[in-house]
Amino acid sequence: MATTFIDKARITVKAGNGGNGAVSFHREKYVAAGGPDGGDGGKGGSIILQVDDHMSTLMDFRYKRKYAAQSGADGSGARKFGKDGEDLVIRVPMGTLVRDAETGEIIKDMSDKEPFVLCRGGRGGWGNQHFATPTRQVPRFAKAGSPGESHDVILELKLLADVGLVGFPNVGKSTLLSVVSRAQPKIANYHFTTLFPNLGVVWVADGVSFVMADIPGIIEGASEGAGLGHDFLRHIDRCRLLVHVVDVSGSEGRDPIADFDTINAELKQYSPELATRPQIVAANKVDIMEDPEQLEKLRAHVEALGYPLFEISAAAHQGTRELVGKVAEQLSALPPITVYEPEYVPRPPVVDTSAPLDIQRDDDGMWIIEGRWLQQLMANVNFSDYESRMWFDRQLRDAGVYQQLEDLGIQDGDNVSFEGWEFEYQR
Repeated sequence: MATTFIDKARITVKAGNGGNGAVSFHREKYVAAGGPDGGDGGKGGSIILQVDDHMSTLMDFRYKRKYAAQSGADGSGARKFGKDGEDLVIRVPMGTLVRDAETGEIIKDMSDKEPFVLCRGGRGGWGNQHFATPTRQVPRFAKAGSPGESHDVILELKLLADVGLVGFPNVGKSTLLSVVSRAQPKIANYHFTTLFPNLGVVWVADGVSFVMADIPGIIEGASEGAGLGHDFLRHIDRCRLLVHVVDVSGSEGRDPIADFDTINAELKQYSPELATRPQIVAANKVDIMEDPEQLEKLRAHVEALGYPLFEISAAAHQGTRELVGKVAEQLSALPPITVYEPEYVPRPPVVDTSAPLDIQRDDDGMWIIEGRWLQQLMANVNFSDYESRMWFDRQLRDAGVYQQLEDLGIQDGDNVSFEGWEFEYQR
């Protein structure tokens, strides 16, 4: 059965919710006023991405599309904190791009070994022990845990290779890779033998090596979806140098110049920037060449465009050492493999403020404001950050909360509790 190569997948990920704080009071024989002792809820587990060197495709995501981390446990009496939810680690191949499914923006380029927190778990809610004050000694409320973050993301694998082998099917790319590295791609005398990219490490000398990728054969129309090339053109995006393999044997009655120009046209159609990438032309199968004039015409054509040409026979190991030496020489002068910078900027959550809030005033003069959408709103506010507090203030003002309080008679200096967070009211 043929191996399936999956290099794109869409998944839904959700971090765990924070556990709720507990409402509890200490009770002990002969102790008249034990006081509140409700513990805090546990933190929700986060979704963490981690590169796995043993993975080469996104096959694991073909059937499982939803991933959820564990939620935190609720707090309990006797100041017992709820257990934190376990983080969920999702393993991906090196070179995986993580994109926001809605906008297509890059969230993270998984091109190093550092773990990345894709979704953070919700904070645990405070137990009622935190809300005791000299004037409110019996707080009968606690803070609910905040929801964990969630994302719909697209995983897109872009191979991390210094050199990409491009060319028509059956021109000898897989044979060349097998000769210059220890890779063992499938090799046969028919088109589209290579159904997925192969990687090989090419050792040149002590301390000098590079990674070469054999990209499945590109044909005319590949940039528009023809053949296999369209599915794998993205894997050339990171390559610093392209080795363009051209069959000059004439065994299939093809024109080497036409083949060369067709592949370059497809590269340009897919990405104009890719078409400007440095190239070395490898004229392959010279050992069975029928018309040497074809080789000279190709040489004149590519050298006029500024590309060096090497005569090789991958099958006969002819000229491959010289080709590898030239590749290493050019790579030494080129910038490192591209690592994509994040483009994604988290957007403020959309909160439905149409539901009514419960506004009451307790015996101590404290205004108590509660409501489901207020919990959602406060779960996304960092009260230590000025901009975040200003956004919270605007949301309350736009929802008419301040107007409701003024209609009920609130005065400057009155204390207000939003889901357990206390503020002093100022007009």
